[in-house]
Amino acid sequence: MGKFLRQSSVLFIVLVLAVPVLAGYRDIASNAIVNQAVVESEIENLCLTCHESAMMDEKRRKIPGEWRASWHFQNDVSCHNCHGGDPQDAALAMSPERGFVGVPKYQRVPAFCGTCHIGILKNYLASGHGRALMENGSGPNCVTCHGAHNIQKATIDIINENRCSQCHSYDRAKEMKHALSRTEQKIEDIEASITRLKAARVFTEEEDKEVFRTLAEFRTLFHVVDVSLVKDKTDDYLKRLGVIDKKLQGIFSELDSRRNFSVFLLLIFVGMAITGYLLSKTYS
Repeated sequence: MGKFLRQSSVLFIVLVLAVPVLAGYRDIASNAIVNQAVVESEIENLCLTCHESAMMDEKRRKIPGEWRASWHFQNDVSCHNCHGGDPQDAALAMSPERGFVGVPKYQRVPAFCGTCHIGILKNYLASGHGRALMENGSGPNCVTCHGAHNIQKATIDIINENRCSQCHSYDRAKEMKHALSRTEQKIEDIEASITRLKAARVFTEEEDKEVFRTLAEFRTLFHVVDVSLVKDKTDDYLKRLGVIDKKLQGIFSELDSRRNFSVFLLLIFVGMAITGYLLSKTYS
């Protein structure tokens, strides 16, 4: 019996140690597949091939690099998704028949971006920024604040004195940023919690969707440029985020309980193995 227990304990420990190793190989294989898919998609993208060629002027040659560093790239939004055309056919790459629209005029930029960012477009057009652009062409458009190709994930840091004071005083913008900051911090904390759960191989699709919906609505609030409305809405978002955070903390508590129970079982198993070994020595 002692020999059986010793062999079982060794097998158990080997299996426990093997799990993270196998997980590591799985991650390496998964990353290799993703990286290969990215490489293949770029090889087929004639927009990138042309823009990176010697025939293109220096300013336009920088565009592919800027795009690869962007939030759009990280979310599989490519050239044709915004500019239209066919990136896999040289004859039709810039064809209007394939939806190619090229570079939009200054006043058309919000409609251009609003094809995907529908809620943001609605709030922007109703704001002082949007009205100024539509009425006399002098207001800021999306590119004014976010840039054209190296577009990063939006945070409230985009509201800053250097940017806002180019057109007006920073006072109202500063007040709005202060109201948004608590919600922004809560979102960052929840995203960090979800990242930790994913690292622990916990399925978080439902929580991801809830955060995404809340974050998408929260981002539209940035564009109303209405201090009173922002102050009223942020409390509502904090309540919704609080519900998500409570669910995540419940998952962490359950993980801790399972981990403690696993350690308890392991200690019992080791204790049995030691006891069996001592007994075998006593009666041998």
